[in-house]
This record gives sequence, C-alpha cells and structure tokens, in this order.
Amino acid sequence: MAVDPTQDAPRTYGNWRRPTSPGLLGLGTLGTLLLFVALFIILISLMSGGLLAAFIAAVVSAGVILLLIVKNADGRSVLSRASNRIGWMSARSRGSHLYRSGPLGRTEWGTYQLPGVAAATRLSEHTDSYGRPFALVYTPISKTYAVVIGTEPDGASLVDPLQVDTWVADWGHWLANLSDEPGIEAASVTIETAPESGTRLRREVELNLDPDAPAFAQDMLREVVETYPAGSSTVKAFVSLTFSAVPRKGAPPRKPDEMARELAARLPGLTGNLQATGAGAAHPLSAQELCETIRVAYDPAAAVLIEEAHAQGEVPELSWPDVGPTAHQASWSDYRHDSATSVTWAMTQAPRGTVQSGVLARLLAPHRDIARKRVTLLYKPIDPARAAGLVEADLTAAQFRATATRKPQARDTLAVRAAASTAAEEAAGAGLVNFGLLVTATVVDPAAAAEAAAAIDNLSASARLRVRPVYGSQDSAFAMALPLGLVPSKHVAVPAEIRDRL
Repeated sequence: MAVDPTQDAPRTYGNWRRPTSPGLLGLGTLGTLLLFVALFIILISLMSGGLLAAFIAAVVSAGVILLLIVKNADGRSVLSRASNRIGWMSARSRGSHLYRSGPLGRTEWGTYQLPGVAAATRLSEHTDSYGRPFALVYTPISKTYAVVIGTEPDGASLVDPLQVDTWVADWGHWLANLSDEPGIEAASVTIETAPESGTRLRREVELNLDPDAPAFAQDMLREVVETYPAGSSTVKAFVSLTFSAVPRKGAPPRKPDEMARELAARLPGLTGNLQATGAGAAHPLSAQELCETIRVAYDPAAAVLIEEAHAQGEVPELSWPDVGPTAHQASWSDYRHDSATSVTWAMTQAPRGTVQSGVLARLLAPHRDIARKRVTLLYKPIDPARAAGLVEADLTAAQFRATATRKPQARDTLAVRAAASTAAEEAAGAGLVNFGLLVTATVVDPAAAAEAAAAIDNLSASARLRVRPVYGSQDSAFAMALPLGLVPSKHVAVPAEIRDRL
C-alpha cells in the first residue's frame, strides 16, 4: 500500500495582496498622470521660455516625482512622511495633543469624555431576540453603529491539527459571509492580555472552601491563592462589527432604536456562527461591560478596583461620559494616558510567502516585558458586486507592471501569478476582505517603554510581520485598536480612492 508523503503535511495559508494600480516607475495611476503633466509643463516651458525655463521646470518636476518614488522599507514615500511630520507639528502647535477632562479639566461639560476620534461616540443598550442585552456604539462622524461581541477562545494547545484546520476554515467562511451582511462596514478582532490580579481566584476559593476540610488542604488552597497569580495573565477577546447607519444612498441615518431592532434579530445568528470558529462562547457585551473595558484600557490601575468590586458582589456603575482618561498627552512616538504609557504599531507588510495557522501565537501570547498588550485585526469586507472588478483591476495592474519592461523582475512575475490566483478564487465564490493589524503595548512605568518596544519588534519578527510605530498619531491609533468599531478609513482627510492610487 502506497503512502502519500503529503497527507500529514501541515496546512499553509497565504496569497494576500496589497491593492495596486497600474502606472510607470511604481508611481500608480495618479503618479503617472502627474508625470505626464510634468512633461507637458516642461514642453510648454521650452517653447515659451527657452532652455533655461525648461531646465528649471524639469528640476522642479524631478524633485516632486522623487518625493513619490523614493520609499523606505515600510513602503512610505518621502512626501507621505513629510506630510505626516507637518501634520504633527500643526496639531502640536494647536495643543491638540493635550487633553484634560473632569471638573478641573479644559472641557466645558466637566465629564471624563473619550478623547480624539472617539469623542463623539454615543452608547445605548438594547436587547436581542435571545433576551441578551447588547451595547450599541454610534459614531456620528462616520455614521456607523458598532456591536461588540465578547468571546472565550480555548486556544490551540493540545488540540488536534485537524480541528485547528477546521476552525481556520470556519473563520474564513465567517469572514466571507460578512460581505453578504446588509449594511456591514467593517469588523475587528481584539486580543488583550493583562496581568492577573488573583481577585477572581480568591473569591472562588473562599466561596467553595469547606471549613471542615483538613487543615493541610486549607493551607494548600490559601498558598495557591497567594502564589498562583504571580506572573500569570488573563486573556480577553472581542469581535466588533460595524454597520452603516444609512440604509441607502441619500437616506437619513437611522436612530439607535431602529438600528437596534434590526440587529436584535441578526445577533443570535452572528454569535452562533462565531462559536464554530473556535472562539468559544460568544455573547454581545452589555453597556456596563463595554464601559469597564474602555475604562481599564485608558486607566489600567482601575482594573484592580473593578475586579474587587465584582468580587464583593457590587457593580461599579459606569456611564459612557465617565470612561475616558482624566488626562492624556500624545507625543511623536508614544501616548501617555492616566496611569500608563502606550505605544501602538501598525502593520505595513503582511507575512511574505505561506504561513501556518499558529503564526500569530507568540504575538498574541502574554509577555513579561509588557503589562498590557492589545492586538487588533481590522477587516473591511468588500461587497461581492465590487470584488470582481477589484481583483480584475489588480490583475491588470500586475500584468502592466510585468510587461512594462523587456526583462520583468521575478517579483513582478510572481505578483501576476498571485493576482491571477486571487481572481480565480473570487470567481469561484470566495470573499474578498481588506485587512490590517494594530499592536498596542502598555506599560505602567514609562522607563519600561524601551523594553516593550524591543519585545514587540521580536514578536512581530516571529510572526513574519513588518510593523512600524504610528508616529504622530499615537492617540488615534490607540483608540482604533480598542473594541469600539471605529473604521480608520472614515477618519482620514485624504479620501481612500485617492490614497490607494498614490
């Protein structure tokens, strides 16, 4: 009997593509148009002003083109980095990097409102068709509603590889099905690791300790309560779903009650399908649970107080205007908020080649040099009506780059194959999703930020990711990484259609 050597080979994943547009010299469509405009200006200068005027126009045009062509290892051009620095200097001169709230703060309303891109968000609570309360976050700027689902993933330890592959396949189907959800705008997955205080363990032991048990057994349990939390961590997972508040083009945004009635019937199906992906028990977060999560994110010192209150059977009632920080100060490379300092990194390049299902295991796991770590995967499902046109346009752009020279580079040839494979998969019914990744490392002592940054560099390398700090926008990136359902593309000044063509 012949044995297939590939039968037990581990399953691999890959073939992710960065959206591109056809153009010369890697400029893209808009950059190529700018190049032709520059050539036209040089020609007009030569005809009207002579060689000197044409030479000056050529030098200026070449400088502008070089600002677009010269890019660093993260794929950012000189013009993009310069505009980022100018924007940061402008924000700093206006004092936008500082925030003081509360009765003694600079805000007129005297509450602890969320700062920055999350300042305008509003929270309401409703009940789904299963009778479960769920929080609904409305963002007026982007006209979106978000629902946050809490999950209890079991992890892949001591799990059969076939079961892991099944979970990954179900997760891919769940993401693909999101594009068929009416009004879906985006989705995100947040994995948060934090130190374990031991409050829950102490409460569990005290409630179940038998006073008639042997003294040796009681001493052992008390010793476990005192020693076990040292060095241990807790892991929380959240899935945020963002829906458009506008049912159709030109229609007014829906009210929270109208949106809640629609989502109440859809949430049971979404959470039920999510459980099949290995996410464990999935349930929508209530308003109280979401307030506690955001409050602890901005002020980690409050986590112990909240856990002790729950251990005593009390609920620390929080309202949405009270979950923000008392003060924050955003700098070029980090973000100071209340009792902690955070640094957020953004993915600039997905893993090259193929990877296995556990490629993010070390990045998601707790780390001794990082007090609290938050890894957020951002997904933007693409409507099936647009997906076919996008993959075909990407294939055309890849073919254009490969045929622009007589001897195409190996990278261009492989890009054509990858684009053709993506187009074939989409034609066979696969979904198309844009994705990104944010990593936030929070430390209590600002002096430990350097060790945390070194840890993130090592962990991202093990995950085969290229990440960079979100310089000049640390406060906004911190909010984007929270389970609030914020859509980054809806909070930028440059439209996405133009930005993708640069």
